[in-house]
Amino acid sequence: MPHDAWPRRSDPGRSGQRGMLLGDGPDSAEILDVIRTDAIVKAGEGCDPANAGTAPPAAGSPPPFGTLPPCPSPLRHPLRALGWLLTLFTGLTSLLLILAILAAIPILNLLALGTMLEAEGRVVLSGRLRDGVPFAGALPRLGAIVVGTWLWMLVVRLVTQAAADASLIDPGGPTARAWNAARLVTAIVVGLHLLAAYSAGGSLLAFFRPFRNARLLLAAIRSGTAWQSSAAALEQVVDAIQPVRLFSLGLRGYLGAFLWLVAPTLLLSALRDTTKPGGVLLALLGGILLTVVLSWVPFLQARFAAQQRMAVFGEVGAVRDLWGRAPIEMLLALAILYGLALPLYLFKIVAAPRDAVLFLTPIFILTIYPARLAVAWATHRAAVRQARQTLLIRWPVTAILMPLLLFYVFLLFFTPAIDALGRRALFDHHALLLPTPF
Repeated sequence: MPHDAWPRRSDPGRSGQRGMLLGDGPDSAEILDVIRTDAIVKAGEGCDPANAGTAPPAAGSPPPFGTLPPCPSPLRHPLRALGWLLTLFTGLTSLLLILAILAAIPILNLLALGTMLEAEGRVVLSGRLRDGVPFAGALPRLGAIVVGTWLWMLVVRLVTQAAADASLIDPGGPTARAWNAARLVTAIVVGLHLLAAYSAGGSLLAFFRPFRNARLLLAAIRSGTAWQSSAAALEQVVDAIQPVRLFSLGLRGYLGAFLWLVAPTLLLSALRDTTKPGGVLLALLGGILLTVVLSWVPFLQARFAAQQRMAVFGEVGAVRDLWGRAPIEMLLALAILYGLALPLYLFKIVAAPRDAVLFLTPIFILTIYPARLAVAWATHRAAVRQARQTLLIRWPVTAILMPLLLFYVFLLFFTPAIDALGRRALFDHHALLLPTPF
């Protein structure tokens, strides 16, 4: 199958090929042929919708923005390989930092979910965990911009707080007036400095070289290229990251999983009085239904991340087929996903102030992100396996899975007793919905 034959995500024909890829096709040889396609296994090409269906870059030309080039040979180029690993690690760290910040902001936390789904979809397609760091080539610079901006905004915040304290101690006095003037000057100077740092490239070092940045910005203004170069750089970043698409992906991924989870969770939360048999029966029914739903929703969401079709959330049969191919891998992925999700409820015993949420979201991201990649890896493993496992393997693994999920739902039932949000905690489902403590 040639590289150019792989259609774009918007092609209707691609859904059929992707459905075949993810385990519901009749021919395993075709599945393996699709998996081996360069459009899948090369990060930034087949896995990136911006580059899907396009020819690879010409020899000697720089890779597309945000694309991490292949790792150099450690034996032939050890220093280059070390630099590649450092870039990947820095990109992953920057990604986690950016996701933690986005997860702390209502509405924008859907962008964080969309980014994790994008990473999950890439791993489903390629089977390589390193593809779970989207835009790895651009993330170090984006992370530097986030860190540099946060540090300088912290300066503004400290001066603002000092001015507020001075106004409380000596309202209208000379000290309060001086601090108010300092607050205004600091805000203006820091704003200009950040603008110059962005114009100078946005590296972490650029945020600590104000005079050089000012000279570069003034030179660009005099030459008349300041606006054009800044607009071109911003357009390049937006085209590579596609934040609107990621937000849409997060919103649709949230809705697809929520629609599966809401009914059994409502039944589970119906118990108000243990002396009433009706409420007890509804709660038991909800727990059983939730146990079943939790066994396939992670893989429905992983297939959606790869195909990006809402109809995928209704293809339960495809997940059952995947389970028949790789039950052990999928059991391991579910154990990781829900095992890491349970401790997150302990961080919600006390409702965190809005200012403290940013200190909690990194824990949620660090916990949920690798678990999602494990689900994606298991989905890929099931897709490329040619034959279904025997009943001697499938049945014992299923017999292990269901009690584990029942125990998870049993513990989930009692989370309202320790969660500051009460019964709403049952509907959070951090492993599948928003990676945020509120």
